[in-house]
Amino acid sequence: MNILCWNCRGLENPQTEQELGDIRAQGPSVVFLAETWLDKTRLTFIRDKLKFKVDTYSPNHIDAIINKGNEGGWRFTGFYGEPDTRNHYISWATLRRLKSKYSLPWLCAGDYNEITGAHEKYGGRLRPCKQMEDFRDVLDECGFQDLGFKGNKFTWCNGQGEGHTVWERLDRAVGSVDWLDMFSASKVVHLESGTLRSQASLDFLSGRSKEG
Repeated sequence: MNILCWNCRGLENPQTEQELGDIRAQGPSVVFLAETWLDKTRLTFIRDKLKFKVDTYSPNHIDAIINKGNEGGWRFTGFYGEPDTRNHYISWATLRRLKSKYSLPWLCAGDYNEITGAHEKYGGRLRPCKQMEDFRDVLDECGFQDLGFKGNKFTWCNGQGEGHTVWERLDRAVGSVDWLDMFSASKVVHLESGTLRSQASLDFLSGRSKEG
C-alpha cells in the first residue's frame, strides 16, 4: 500500500496535472492533494477522471474509509491546516470534530501549517510557544503518534534570498495506536516534486499490514 500527499500549490498548470496523472498511473492506493487552487467543479472533474474516491470533505480535510465495510477497514484523513496562524483554532476544531466521527484505526497526513517545536524550524522569528503547544495538545487529544520520516527534515521554504530563508517541517503523517499496530512496517519519505514551478513537497507513505 502506498499513500501520496502532495501540496501541489495549484493544479491549473497542465504540466502539474500531467504529473499527477503520471503519479496516479504508478498505482498509489491513496492520493491527497492540498492547495489545488481550483473550484469545486474542476476538482470534481479531476476526481472523476482519475477515479479518486472521498467520503467527506471541507476546506481543511478530505476523509475516506479504506476497505469500507470489510474486516481490516481503516480511515485516512488528508489534512490542510489554516495558513493564517490566527485561524489555527479552526484547524484544531476540525481535527477534534473528526476524531468523534469514527472509532476506526486512523491515519491523518498532510500540511498542518504548524510545527510541534522549535527544532522543526530554521531561520526567521521564533514560533510562539503557545502556538506550538496548541498543536501538540490536539495531536495528543486525537491519540496521534508521529510516524517520523526519511529524507529532508524540512518540507517548506519561503523561497527568500540568503539571510532571509526560513525552513519548516509543516507536513507530517500521524496515526492512532491501532493504525500503527495494523501497519507496523509503515514509513514516510519526504520527496520533491519534479514540477519546477511549484517546488511542492511530496510525502510518500508505504506500509504493509500484519496480514500482508
